[in-house]
Amino acid sequence: MKLLNPNKASFGRHETFALRYFWLTKGFQAFAENNAIFKSDEATITLGVGKNMVNSIRYWLRATQLLDEQDHATELGTAIFAKNGFDPFLEDDATLWLIHWQLATNAEYSTAIYWFFNCYHKPEFNSDETANALIDFVTHKLSRKHSEKTVRQEIALILRMYCPARLRTKDIEDILDSPLTTLNLISGMDGKNYRSLATSRETLPLGVFGFAVNELFNQTNAVSIPPEILMYGEKNGVALGSIFRLTENALITRIEQLVMQYPNVFRLTETAGMHQLFRYTKPDSMTFLNQHYHGTAQL
Repeated sequence: MKLLNPNKASFGRHETFALRYFWLTKGFQAFAENNAIFKSDEATITLGVGKNMVNSIRYWLRATQLLDEQDHATELGTAIFAKNGFDPFLEDDATLWLIHWQLATNAEYSTAIYWFFNCYHKPEFNSDETANALIDFVTHKLSRKHSEKTVRQEIALILRMYCPARLRTKDIEDILDSPLTTLNLISGMDGKNYRSLATSRETLPLGVFGFAVNELFNQTNAVSIPPEILMYGEKNGVALGSIFRLTENALITRIEQLVMQYPNVFRLTETAGMHQLFRYTKPDSMTFLNQHYHGTAQL
């Protein structure tokens, strides 16, 4: 998790290529066999793409926090995408939710995605007004100057990645190359108009939700977090409910399920009408994913 730093925001490092199916799998496994692959002349052959796409694959591995800034495999990257990992071929919706969470909590590498899912709360919008809102955010909240054209292109990329392609194109390759569209976090209305509505998100597994909540506790080093902070975040910070586009009732329901599933870790209390989610132990976040993928973790 990388929170917003006005000096480290970045745009356009993906070479304008949206994340595609199998890029993370192909890129991570090629890296596991040769950790210098992205600097190698053989990269285009090994990965079967052009040079710009090689750079884009490397970028997306970093943006999803499967590789760190020094190109070391992260624990999550190895757990999911190693050849014997949890789900290297993206067959489980949980993996797509994890990828989304990783992108939306990486304000340094995927600043626009971070902004859209944590800070931009319009349920209905058009692409132009959203691009203008992002440009305004960059102008007034970030320290460095960024090309307006590059920043504007970020909104088009987000829509390509998250909005089902049948609403934008008849190109079958475009449909197959957009893994995050299946999460239905953005939907098209007509022309340049879109929706990103809060719902119950039935396909969001409790294990991924628990992973995300635990990561927030780790990041803040807090003993307790009010549900409203989980829902909306603070000062352009991570807003779990907004990232997953959950309604307030759906968030509370998931918290209650989490407390029921892990009573030795979490407890939801109410004092003077104020709710607080307490964490009593500090489990490894991977434990929640082990529980989901293998049903073996005990907390």
